[in-house]
Amino acid sequence: MQIPSRFDPIRPVEPEELQQALQELLTDSQFLQALAYLPEGFAAGSGATDLMQKAAACRSNLDFQRTFIYPLVQGLTDKLTNGVTINADAITDKAQPHTFISNHRDIVLDSAFLAKLLIDAGFPDTVEIAIGDNLLVYPWIERLVRVNKAFIVRRGLSLRETLAASKLLSEYMHFAVGTKGQNIWIAQREGRAKDSNDRTQEALLKMMCMGGNGTPAQQIAALGLTPLSISYEYDPCDYLKAQEFQQKRDNPAFKKSRQDDLDNMRTGIFGFKGRVHYHICQPLNHWIEAHGTLPKADFFTALACHIDNEIHRNYKIFPTNLIALDLLEGTKHPGYTDQERTQFENYIDERIGLVSLPNPDESFLRQCILTMYANPARNHLLGYEVIRL
Repeated sequence: MQIPSRFDPIRPVEPEELQQALQELLTDSQFLQALAYLPEGFAAGSGATDLMQKAAACRSNLDFQRTFIYPLVQGLTDKLTNGVTINADAITDKAQPHTFISNHRDIVLDSAFLAKLLIDAGFPDTVEIAIGDNLLVYPWIERLVRVNKAFIVRRGLSLRETLAASKLLSEYMHFAVGTKGQNIWIAQREGRAKDSNDRTQEALLKMMCMGGNGTPAQQIAALGLTPLSISYEYDPCDYLKAQEFQQKRDNPAFKKSRQDDLDNMRTGIFGFKGRVHYHICQPLNHWIEAHGTLPKADFFTALACHIDNEIHRNYKIFPTNLIALDLLEGTKHPGYTDQERTQFENYIDERIGLVSLPNPDESFLRQCILTMYANPARNHLLGYEVIRL
């Protein structure tokens, strides 16, 4: 397929470029060193020669994912979760491309689990993944994610550069869905919601319209926008997120380093997650058709609210969420045992003990971690905001 050259700085590797990209990746000394740090049982092969032989058989990015990424994610599922499940009943035509817009919990695994689950659920392809360039801290990471069907979201730009980059990103998304026939995954906001209070950024929805044709409703509809609710029983990065909250409280100018991003990625990948559930919500085109005549500003507000409601409504609430909410609010919801409550309280104490600050504020850290687990239950149980049209 002929890909417009203007997309070259951000697009994934295409199948005809795959072998060269894989050769560059598998001869990158930093990448091979990174493989050596994989925990026992997660190695992708017995060595560089074995990897090269497997790579030579890959003719598409999906082949690469099936050969390398799927077994790795299956290993993570088996060793570090109590099961990863999906409800995809809302999708009646699996061959129709969708733009899945979801809440964001884990830097790497939100999209990795989704790709595996789509394969397991019988979808003919996985997803192209929107990833911020702030995470591409080494050249081999950028090579790897582009082979793995990622397209790049540029961050930290001037206002003029941001507008140009947003337009290019939107144009690529429309090209990926409309011409390439690819599914897309994108988070509902820039970065993770560290307090798990999931809210869609209207600016993201407006960006999606910069590269399409017609009214905002027609531009959004062309992307096949579909909310996706992602639920983790345990967040391996919960103590790191709480630590960052205190760092920002104590020093408003605090910014994470490259090493902080790497620590978050590694902890998220190789930490225990308990049960994980994905729920694909109803595609939005019927809703968009019914509300597309709203004034532009009202349309984006209503659309963001509707996406939030769908994600909150379909979030799988675990005992950890209810216990955290009760500990914060002094309430008592059904759905868990006294033993589960005691175990969770002990878990919180253990997580606070992992915080590596010279002056940990244990009360503040406890409040932060409990809030992370409580917010999904709070959003789910308090009902859904009604937009009066």
